[in-house]
Amino acid sequence: MRTLKLAMLAAATLLATAAGLTTAAGKPHGDWTGTVTRTASGSHVLGNPDAKVKLVEFVSYTCPHCGDFHKASHGPLRIGYVPGGKVSVEVRHIVRDPVDLAAAVLTNCGDGKKFFQRHNTFMMKQEQWMKSMGSASATQKSRWSNGPIPARLRAIAADFGFYKLMSPYGLSRAAVDRCFADEALARRLVTGTQDALSKGVEGTPSFMLGDTLLAETHGWATLEPKIKAAM
Repeated sequence: MRTLKLAMLAAATLLATAAGLTTAAGKPHGDWTGTVTRTASGSHVLGNPDAKVKLVEFVSYTCPHCGDFHKASHGPLRIGYVPGGKVSVEVRHIVRDPVDLAAAVLTNCGDGKKFFQRHNTFMMKQEQWMKSMGSASATQKSRWSNGPIPARLRAIAADFGFYKLMSPYGLSRAAVDRCFADEALARRLVTGTQDALSKGVEGTPSFMLGDTLLAETHGWATLEPKIKAAM
């Protein structure tokens, strides 16, 4: 679990410097894995929006534990729990740093129905693109943290190969840059982080079932029994 002691300060800094999605319609025939809806706060939900068990994941793209959780849970959740309509999965972003913000903006960029596909790409390939964080020069790192937010995000996308990651989803470099220039989106993501902290989230990954934040639950091995118990 990655702690969040500095997350509020980081989120506030990002917010201070940061200068219509159509929901999926209709119930799929016997399989809810193709249904993606958007909440009032802008987060995305996979599966039956009226599911008995509503799982909320608080995740960070630069958190290795979140990548491990996603790899362990992706198959079981999307094969064993979501299709029947009894469990839905909502992703809420925890923005810790500029690289995290860039990735979160891109998962929210473009067709909302493909949100979980883009989310899956960032998580499954996390180990590959995160290598750039350790090998970057001081000049590169300075560009990630200084100057206007859109310029920072463009530098990050270039250094981490994010433009290439988004290409299979029909997002050109120009389309990605337009998303980076969307100040309202950046503010929403940072505000969502602050809201998670106010709910008591102290590390990532963390989870809620309904409105209940789960204690001592930061991986699939501890989460799955609680999902089963709630069904």
